[in-house]
Amino acid sequence: MKVAFWLLSSGLLMAELPLLPEWQAADKEAVKKGDWVPGMLLLSEESQDQATVHEVEPPKPEEVVQAPVPPPVVPEEYLEAYFGERPTHFLVDPQGLLSDKDAKDRENFLSYHSGDSAIDLFVYLFDDHQEIPSEVREEEIVERHFSEGKPAVVVYYYLGAPEKADIYVSPLISDSVAAADQRRALASSVEEALEKPDKVAQFEAFSVQLAIRVYWMERAAGLVSEVETTPLVRPLVRTEKKAEKPSAMKARLEALTAEWGPSAGIMGAAIFMVAGGLAFARRQARYRFPVFDVPARMGGSHAAGIGAVISFGSTTQSPFSQRNEVPDYLGL
Repeated sequence: MKVAFWLLSSGLLMAELPLLPEWQAADKEAVKKGDWVPGMLLLSEESQDQATVHEVEPPKPEEVVQAPVPPPVVPEEYLEAYFGERPTHFLVDPQGLLSDKDAKDRENFLSYHSGDSAIDLFVYLFDDHQEIPSEVREEEIVERHFSEGKPAVVVYYYLGAPEKADIYVSPLISDSVAAADQRRALASSVEEALEKPDKVAQFEAFSVQLAIRVYWMERAAGLVSEVETTPLVRPLVRTEKKAEKPSAMKARLEALTAEWGPSAGIMGAAIFMVAGGLAFARRQARYRFPVFDVPARMGGSHAAGIGAVISFGSTTQSPFSQRNEVPDYLGL
């Protein structure tokens, strides 16, 4: 049954397929003679010219998938957190652009600066591509929130783009700190930031340099008075001491010093000068030794030397027992 079904299925499929082409007698003769090569038509230029060229159509605009572009302005949902009221922290980062550790480090630094300075430093943090909406005026925000209380310097800093930063001072010190001083402080801080490789290090260098510049703003605003520190003068307490009666020996020495002191000083100076002169003369002295004429011996200019030679043959016997008796030829 299965075999019959398979044969029937194969027959139906073969009936649906197109028939293969059959060789013509003329084509066979042309192949044998080499006048025609099967498949040559596909490689000829004419066949290439006649071939259909499929052109790729450019995608339609609605089919193009573009990367999401970040918003050019600060999202509206963060505006109230940024500009709604005077910030309770010195680092204003409602978008969470910094990590928790980096944000804590910067907040601790700004808090330390506030405790050691007469001017607070507030930093509003934005992303490098962002812009503050046009309806928000930075000067009005500073006047509204920082007109009372401790003077402050407000900075709008763009993380990764220090050159876009802006600086403002509270109305309490705006008359004392000139705009040129503000620009110099900002330019110096930006210059320090641009020397760092990454955006977090840039923000750290910017904050440190600006905190240093705020110190000069304190002096310009007269918030730091230079008081010369003078040592405390203790009141003199008069103490009455009993007059001590000088001893007889002390009185004798004082009398001798008064009588013979000048003479002893003159004599000591003279002795010192004489000793110094003698020492100098001795150092400068030169000595010449006489040259004696020695007559020649036995007609020669030099005489043979006479010496003694001692040799030991054993390390266990004394030198005296090992000496050789040599006759005295010279009769000495």
